[in-house]
Amino acid sequence: MTDPVTEATSTPAPREGDVPRADGLIDHVRGALDAPVTLIEYGDFECPYCAAAQPVLDEVVAASAGGVRLIFRNFPLHEIHPYALTAALAAEAAAARGKFWPMHDLLFAHQTRLSDWDLAKYATKLGLDGATVIGDPAQPYGDKVEADFALGVAAGVAGTPTVFINDRLYEGRFDVAGLRRAVAQAGG
Repeated sequence: MTDPVTEATSTPAPREGDVPRADGLIDHVRGALDAPVTLIEYGDFECPYCAAAQPVLDEVVAASAGGVRLIFRNFPLHEIHPYALTAALAAEAAAARGKFWPMHDLLFAHQTRLSDWDLAKYATKLGLDGATVIGDPAQPYGDKVEADFALGVAAGVAGTPTVFINDRLYEGRFDVAGLRRAVAQAGG
């Protein structure tokens, strides 16, 4: 038997899933799928600033008790980060097998090691066939990566990480307190 007081006051575990978008593709969501506040991050798996932002974004989502969801969109700056594009393709290939967020987290945790060999190893660690996230098998996911990038360009994204809160560009400090204030102002 569960304790109703403990059950009522505990923070719900973040949920994850995919939601369809207008272009027929999907967005990857961390947090409550129906949260009133949406953070959209345009990120690059090889960007050190994106890696530093990940725990901040995760904490804001986790502490929101279902009030905030995070959408990650690929914005690989392959001119600066030579492995960013292949990492994005690997993440999308993993997503097709239900493992986007675990792969996302592994890529940021090991962003200095993103060769094809490393990407295959991470996929294997997640219980996937490593060969399915690299090379030719990953190429069909290029449309999703390109579409994410195009959405970012259309929204004015110039670098990573770039975050929008309910479709408004977040221009504050990238820390938990700053994001929480902005989320509260957005209605969360």
